[in-house]
Amino acid sequence: MRHAIFALCAIALLLPTPASAWGFYAHRKTAEIAEANISPASRAKLRALFEAEELIGTPECDLENLRDASVWPDCIRRDRSRWGYTAAWHYRTAPICEAFNPRANCPGGACVTGQIERAHRVLADESLPANVRLEALAFMVHFAGDVHMPLHSGDKSDRGGNDRETDYGIVPSLNLHWIWDGPLAERAISDPADPVVRRYSVAERAELGGGNPDEWGRESWEISRGFVYPTAFDTGDVCGTELPMKTALTQEDIVRGVPIAKRRVQQAGIRIAQLIESALEPGPLPEPERR
Repeated sequence: MRHAIFALCAIALLLPTPASAWGFYAHRKTAEIAEANISPASRAKLRALFEAEELIGTPECDLENLRDASVWPDCIRRDRSRWGYTAAWHYRTAPICEAFNPRANCPGGACVTGQIERAHRVLADESLPANVRLEALAFMVHFAGDVHMPLHSGDKSDRGGNDRETDYGIVPSLNLHWIWDGPLAERAISDPADPVVRRYSVAERAELGGGNPDEWGRESWEISRGFVYPTAFDTGDVCGTELPMKTALTQEDIVRGVPIAKRRVQQAGIRIAQLIESALEPGPLPEPERR
């Protein structure tokens, strides 16, 4: 009986919960990676910004440090009357069976890539009040995490996999999006023998970092098209056939997905660190390119 109860509890922990894109655990890990890879000067500037937390006015959603910032935008979504308009900012899904267009599905910048760029500029503007810049920091950190989760970018008419009922090994009836948001990402970054939170070498930071939000979204879209959907549905031709609404990931599928999910978390953490460093450097950011 004890074994049965334990199994049920373990399954319950894997069930989707509202407002937790890419899982609180994975988002916090991206923040910890970033914090380990920014300069002492940038850490000091962040501490000064976090002193403005009370002015944000979200007492049920802490914003005291970078880990809090990484999940704050998901937390505030529970208050739909105040923050509901931010829901579309967490993703920019693009059909995997059409040519990738970095400007589609982002009206007025209301998508994950547009909001990373906006928040980055606001954070960098030292003329703005600390609470305004702190809010921007939280959005930037969180959305830079979201854009690295493949199914926040890739889609096959199923809301980024949310509509595809998917078994995760022995755990039944999750959905494909949630699996990549939660249990698969958590498994990928939980190996104590190979921790993701550490100071990365200069060469590692160069290899994992770089690029811009549009390019990060393209990377996620390519992973969705080339790995997530083909693996979930055991077909190399996801665009030439109608996919079923229910499928399953085998243990072998999960093992193959782990290094991909792990790398995306690492890339997100390093790139967040780079965004922070560039935003907190003295002087204004370069003017954005006209599109």
